[in-house]
Amino acid sequence: MANDRDKRLITETGVAARVAAIVEPVVNDLGFDLVRVKVSSTNGCTVQIMAERPDGTMSVNDCEAVSRAVSPVLDLEDPVPQAYYLEVSSPGIDRPLVRASDFERWVGYDAKIEMAVPLDGCKRFRGFIRGVDATTVEIELPDVKEGLERFVRLPLMDLGDARLVLTDDLVRESLRRGTAPQAEDEADAETDAPAEEEPAGSDRKGPPSHGPGRFSRARSSDLPGKGPKATAKGPKTPKE
Repeated sequence: MANDRDKRLITETGVAARVAAIVEPVVNDLGFDLVRVKVSSTNGCTVQIMAERPDGTMSVNDCEAVSRAVSPVLDLEDPVPQAYYLEVSSPGIDRPLVRASDFERWVGYDAKIEMAVPLDGCKRFRGFIRGVDATTVEIELPDVKEGLERFVRLPLMDLGDARLVLTDDLVRESLRRGTAPQAEDEADAETDAPAEEEPAGSDRKGPPSHGPGRFSRARSSDLPGKGPKATAKGPKTPKE
């Protein structure tokens, strides 16, 4: 069982929360950690599941494995009331920080944090992670005015959103640690990339197919400002 430092501090609401409750046990059973579930209007509707191994890595093959495992469970539970695309991805280089252990892993790196509960009237902070204890994360603010406190301790339970800021130092360190998609994954994925998504106006007939076979294609892509991500996509339709 995960200890308190491995529990997610930032969680979902609404439909995304229902999806997370369904897929998190499946993801954990495979040996991965759930990072985030997001439901967006991309391609009509897209359900994005971010996951990673405990060491922070996540390959294209790992994404496919998670996709195949969660697909039948989502088909059975049917938490989304409309047709949608399922996307399983790595957190990326400028990753969300959702656990105390995430902040520990990236001490010294730049982060953007938004508080669900304002601290001294402020909701947004940007600075370098300097440490984490049982209840707070310490952030060094680089651009404070003279005479103001440079270090601030933010209550972990009051976090609303947090993520790393994409910098050259972060990219280099992510590559060193192996938390960015590996080159061989990218090479393998390029072969399948053109067939991954149906273009607008496609002559494909009938509703999107069900079943894990729709996750047989995956790619690793560089999204502007987001860093490399490994994704596996496929259409799903709600039950009639």
